[in-house]
Amino acid sequence: MSYKWARQNGRTIPAEDKIFALSGRAKAMMEKEGKEKVINATIGTLLDDSGNIAIISSVMDAAAALKPTDICEYAPIGGTPDFKATVKKAALGSYETGSGVEVVASPGGTGALRNAVANYSAEGEKVLTSDWFWGPYKTITGELGRQLATFPLFDENMGFNIDGFEEQVNEICARQEGLLIMLNTPAHNPTGYSMTDGDWDKVIEVLKKQPSHKKLALLADTAYIDFAGDSEKYRTFVRKMDSMPENIVPLIAYSFSKTLTIYGLRVGALICLAKTPEMGEEFLKVCQFSSRGTWSNCVKAGQVLASNIYKDETLFAKVEAERKKFRDILAARGRAFSCGVEEAGLPLMPYDSGFFACIPCDDPAGVSARLEKKGVFVVPLAMGLRVSVASVPEDVCRKLPGIIADEIRQG
Repeated sequence: MSYKWARQNGRTIPAEDKIFALSGRAKAMMEKEGKEKVINATIGTLLDDSGNIAIISSVMDAAAALKPTDICEYAPIGGTPDFKATVKKAALGSYETGSGVEVVASPGGTGALRNAVANYSAEGEKVLTSDWFWGPYKTITGELGRQLATFPLFDENMGFNIDGFEEQVNEICARQEGLLIMLNTPAHNPTGYSMTDGDWDKVIEVLKKQPSHKKLALLADTAYIDFAGDSEKYRTFVRKMDSMPENIVPLIAYSFSKTLTIYGLRVGALICLAKTPEMGEEFLKVCQFSSRGTWSNCVKAGQVLASNIYKDETLFAKVEAERKKFRDILAARGRAFSCGVEEAGLPLMPYDSGFFACIPCDDPAGVSARLEKKGVFVVPLAMGLRVSVASVPEDVCRKLPGIIADEIRQG
């Protein structure tokens, strides 16, 4: 597409956002045909069994208690001091790092990813992630003049493909000054895979083999961590990242948007486990500069809300209890979907936890289009179909694979 007034700047801009467009068509069909005739498994939001957004009520009670100044005043560019302390507590859990932990607030996890790409890769360089990835990774890198490169996430045994990872790291590092790697775990979007401690050990060993003058950064995108399962179990990767040598910058993207079910408030942060004071100071300087040049500063209300929750033990206990109920519902849906896939005789990418699961297939776009005609909406990816188990009830999760299987086989 050519642009008459705007500048293309090397970007490839689709006519519409695929996921939001699909979801919009699903909602329109619901209005016309009735909710009971439509399955909308596209939405990256946790919904209850009635199709309404799952909201942690104690979070809303805390939001109602915010003062006008909590809402109306500007927050500091990097985030309020209380918010920064809250991010460390929420993202790292009980783990005490040996590093100086620095935090810069961002509008959701997406903003954190944007700041990481802007400051830990260079224009024209490749940024590395897995071949199953969240679509906006490509949008973010393309918007900033980078290229998104991928490695095969799974090997022939459906484990983490460390050989494929190492091959891509070596090839890219041979051609450019450094490399930013983005790994979405735990509860990976779109497959639901969670990296093991063994996976992390192997990844870090690969990076340690690179020459010490290479500028390397390893980012864990933890958007779904608080819906993965046991809080401590799914944070053991922090000590792995904290053990890396000084030439590898450890970064964590964290999102309160999902953790507290406040998607619309856009509350997140980029964290650096700085190995030296100089690394931490540089992180703050460059990321706050990028923030100032894009969104300036983040919503103060969300920062105060998160801080108030994590400072109040009684309130936090209520929030955690409600979140656990939602997490249990999500886990039950994931199990039901996995059982349904097995019954339908379909393959399933390794699913551990999270909002999404993936069925590999040929012609995902064609299968998705045919399913849409029958009132079933799933997201076609390059190598298969992404299904949101977060957005449909458990009984639908169980029967949906059979519907998909019929369409794949008839196609």
